[in-house]
Parts: sequence; structure tokens; C-alpha cells
Amino acid sequence: MGAKVSPIVVEIIRNAVNSAAREMNSCLIKSAFGPGIYEMKDCSVGIFNRDARLLGQSSGLPIFLGNLEICINIVTERIGVCGYREGDVFVMNEPYLQGTHVADVTVLAPIFYRGELHGFTAVRAAMQDMGGKDPIGNADSTDVYQEGLRIPPVRLCSEGKVCEDVMEIIAINSRYHTMMKGDLNACIAACHTGKTRMNELYERYGTDVIEEAAKEIFRQSEELDRKAVADIPDGVYEAEGYLDNDGLTDEPRRLKVKICIQGEVMKIDLSGSSRMGSGPINCGRAQTIAACRVGYKQIINPKSQVSGGTFQNLEVVVEKGTFLAAEEPAPCGWYFTGLGLLIDLIGKALSPVMEKEAAAAHYGDSSLIIFRGYDSARNKTFGICEATSGGWGAFAEGDGQDCMINVVNGDLKNWSVEFIEDKFPLRLLSYEIRTDSQGPGKWRGGAGVIRTYRVETEGECRLMLWIERTKTTAWGLFGGGSGQAPAAVVNPGTPDERVYLKTNTLSLKKGDIVQIRTGGGGGYGDPLERDRKAVREDIENGYITAEHAEKYYGYEA
Repeated sequence: MGAKVSPIVVEIIRNAVNSAAREMNSCLIKSAFGPGIYEMKDCSVGIFNRDARLLGQSSGLPIFLGNLEICINIVTERIGVCGYREGDVFVMNEPYLQGTHVADVTVLAPIFYRGELHGFTAVRAAMQDMGGKDPIGNADSTDVYQEGLRIPPVRLCSEGKVCEDVMEIIAINSRYHTMMKGDLNACIAACHTGKTRMNELYERYGTDVIEEAAKEIFRQSEELDRKAVADIPDGVYEAEGYLDNDGLTDEPRRLKVKICIQGEVMKIDLSGSSRMGSGPINCGRAQTIAACRVGYKQIINPKSQVSGGTFQNLEVVVEKGTFLAAEEPAPCGWYFTGLGLLIDLIGKALSPVMEKEAAAAHYGDSSLIIFRGYDSARNKTFGICEATSGGWGAFAEGDGQDCMINVVNGDLKNWSVEFIEDKFPLRLLSYEIRTDSQGPGKWRGGAGVIRTYRVETEGECRLMLWIERTKTTAWGLFGGGSGQAPAAVVNPGTPDERVYLKTNTLSLKKGDIVQIRTGGGGGYGDPLERDRKAVREDIENGYITAEHAEKYYGYEA
């Protein structure tokens, strides 16, 4: 580190940049038109230096945060560093480049200070609808062309002026034109907010000081990571699991993880995983790398901040043509399906040598439910897509968290009961703990949830479901048991009761009930060693039944 920059200044700049990122995120959420952004917070932001190394970020979706710099590098490779102009803003959503589905739109902008390029701001946000054959999304696409508009890296703003033709092309391909424009403008505003705050920092401290502070921040992050990996015994550690299917066939999809530790370096090799699926389960390579980074970070210095120095000792190997490195025209609508399993498997593979750091598996799937149709009371079409919470895995000295969103979604929120009932022709009849869903153990897994909807419209209503992890449920570690599998039940307890995992356009009528039952987390350790008081309290609080306690814990009430 240069002698001019003291440790105090380094910390001031570290926190100032992260504060700027939080302000970017706040600007995006408060300015957005789409409830997926302003209500669910399905978005992430970051600030980067001129080499696309992370300077600061806000809380958000970990799998978004894990690869925003890849999008910056893609644009730079296409136009060259000299191709950026002050006031430019770029937009893209190409699944095979940024790794996600078409609904996730990335917006990025160069940061100029006194005419010189010094960095970038970047935003990724989920848009309500990008066209495609079905509103919001579909569970049965067979190629990417059915999923909506694809946008290669193009200028959305040129030297400070919005490229109205590009804006119109994107907006007209969405079923929600005004919402799309509003959300894109919110992304632009968020990028400008980050640029403004960085220019204030450059003005206050000078670009040389900021750059020297960044070098020290990167050095600290890399040093901590290398030391942590060096403490893991050298060797090869493996784990594998299966997704239920690809949405179209009944064939399970294998996910194989091999982790090689050699000195300070960790290599995650995913060779041997299943080839691309016929249905929309496929994922772009960039997003698979992001998921590996999340799995790495969960056990390697999880409490330290991420920076451009993090992940420098992590290598990821992904075979082309597998469902984790999809190629055109493979459908990618639910690309995140395998990523929760991948993250869990990284912990499972390393658990024999990282007992204190590793956790049992969590429920692992977004458990998506989409209602769409015609709202007869409001005289308009409607659509709502919701990710549902579930149970996380237990760990050394602690029970798994109850009713949490899955790991790939991070800071994302599910819809509140009040919001759903106010905006859509649905009534929430229950939102409760799913009793007995946890994996038993000395430390039990987290509980899943039960969420029950009733259709209130006289008009058309169709249901889309994408529920996973029933073949490889949330496993336990060191003697702990697995959590319950998820399911969706239409009209439970009636002669018309039907159980589903995936469906695309199931027709519903007024009064029909849809109940989502999410999975629980895996347990940790021998259930017979669980504290008797904890078992009794779980019964009293409705987390488990007396029958469950007797079966798994040998506890008689």
C-alpha cells in the first residue's frame, strides 16, 4: 500500500463506497414501477473500478452480485476501453453471456471523473415481463425464443441522452410497456446515483488515494481467503445430487461437484453433471460461476466483505453443453433451479474437513408460483410471480433458520399478505409454519411454510408452478435427518384434491384453493442427543408434533 493512504482512510473509503452502493439500491427500489423490484427487491447493484473489480455493493441477490463484473468485461471486450463515453449507459439480458434468464436485465454505466474513465456502476433487476409465449414466464419452454426478448449489450443512453429507439423496442416487447420503461429508467437513475457519489469521493480524496485504498482492500480480501483455504487439508472432496427433472421429461438431472484443495487454491470442478435439458432448467456459465462463489463464501470467511480481491484463489471448471453451461438455443427460464443444490453440495463435499463451518442442506428451491389471468373486479389482466420461503440447514451448535428465502435469492422478500390481497384477485387463507417439515438432529433443520391462496376472480385464472428438490431433499449431516419434500396441492381435503410440482397453464376457477408446502432444512448431529427441553419447546410452539418427537427423538410427552 502507498504510504499516503493510512488504514483509517482505507476504512473510510471502504465504507463510503458501500454506502454509495446502498444508496444506489435505495434509489432503484424507490424509483421502480414494477413490484418485483420495489416490493420483492429482486435486484442487486455494485460499484467497480476501471478493471471491473468490485469496490462496493449493497445487499441483494447473491447470484446477481457474484457476476456483475462479467457483464462489464463483456461490454469492454466488445467496444474497447476507448469506446466508453461520459453519459453512456448499456443494457443487456443475453442468457448465454450473463448467465440468467431474459427477465433479469443488467444495466451498467462508466464512471468518468474529469474526463477520465475510473470505474463502473452496475445494476441487475428482474423485470415483470419480457414477452415470450406466456405472461411473466413459463415452465414448458423448449427453446430460448419462447421465453422473450433477448438483448445483446447495447447502449441505452448515449452521452447522457436516452436512446429512445432502444427503449421503445424493449418496452413494446413487454406486456407492461409503462412498467418496463419505468423500471429501466430506475436502473439508469441508480447507476447515475453511484456515479455521483464516486465523483464526490474522487473530489474529496483524489483518484490516486481511492486507487491505493482499493488495492489495500483487495489485498486484505485475498490474503484472508488464501489463508482460510490453506487451513483446509489438501485433497479431493466430492458430492452429488439430483434435480427432479428439466420440466418436460421425468429424467433426473445429475449435479456432480468435485473440489480440489491444493495449498491456497480451491478448484470446483462440475464435470460429469448432466447435459442440457429439453426444458427451461439450463443455466449460463457466468451464473454457475456466481453460484460457486456463493458456496465458497458461505464457508470461507463468510463474515468478511466481498471485494475485488475475493475469489482470486477460486477456480471453477464447467463443461460446455451441460445444463450448467448452456448454449443456444437451450431454454433458461428457471436457470436458478440447480444453483441452490450446487451451493448446498459445495458445503456437503467439504463437510468432512469443515465440520464447524458446513451446514446441512436447505430446502434449496424458489418454489415459484405464478397466478395470471383476468381480474373481473378491477376489469384488467393481472399477473403475480412469488418465490416462497422454506427451511435452512442446521449447523454446529445451531438449529436451521425457519421460513427463510432460499440462498440464491438472498435479500429478496416474498409478497406480504396485505400487498397480494390489495393488488390481485387472491385471498391468503393461511401463512404458517409447516409442522414436522424439519430434518431431525441434535440441531434440527429449519421449518418450511404453508401458504394457502383462494382464487377470487370470476375471470380467467391460470396457475404456473415450478417446485423442485423432491428427489434430493435437504439432507442432514453427521447423523441428522432430511427435511420434508415440497409440494403444491390444489383444493386440499376435497374430492378434487390434486398434487403438483410443475405445471404451466393449469386452469382455476373462483373459489379454487392452491396450497404451497415448502421443504424443511436438514438436521445436524444425532437426534437422540437433542436437548430434551428444546424438543418439548418445539412441541409446545407447534414446530413438531408429539408423534414426530417420539419417532425421531425418542421423546415421550
